[in-house]
Amino acid sequence: MQFDRKEKGFSFKEGPLDMRMDPSEDLTAREIVNEWSEEKLGEIFREFGEDPRWRRAAKTIVQARKEGAIETTKQLADLIAQTLGRGFKKKLHPATLIFQALRICVNRELESIQRALPKAIDVLRFGGRIGVMSFHRLEDRIAKVIFKEGATVPAQNKYKEYIQKPMLKLLNKKPLVATREELRANPRSRSAKLRFAQKVMR
Repeated sequence: MQFDRKEKGFSFKEGPLDMRMDPSEDLTAREIVNEWSEEKLGEIFREFGEDPRWRRAAKTIVQARKEGAIETTKQLADLIAQTLGRGFKKKLHPATLIFQALRICVNRELESIQRALPKAIDVLRFGGRIGVMSFHRLEDRIAKVIFKEGATVPAQNKYKEYIQKPMLKLLNKKPLVATREELRANPRSRSAKLRFAQKVMR
């Protein structure tokens, strides 16, 4: 799994500050951390990490890089931990949401979901089912909205000769989450959410 490979730069262990899923892409986490403005860093930490301490995190990084470039994941993780501590979500490493924000930004993850999911629904056969597993709230929110739009009856136009119907049927209104047994076997599943929908005849 890519998240376990130190050379990919996703973990808090010593590794290059990379975070690219696709190594052919140009943008890396190192470039963001060392070259983007404090304002821009704060923006991605707020939007993609939803960390309430986004201002402090951005300011800390900008101040630290004046002493030299931040080159490794451990450097960044330690810097964030020393500055922010464990006051927010004590079960998580202090840098968890900052790393999440960087990874999402580097790989344009939310854009990919927004483009790919509607296309997947379009090519799905009638009666076919589609499932989306997300690992953080932003992904789940996008899947929820797209599924909900597909399952909503469009506004009717009295001049049309036919009545439109929803494209999708929601198979679970609330996302499925891991059971206690699954969590014990795989702690990473704690944030996983699974939604299903079925394409119906129109």
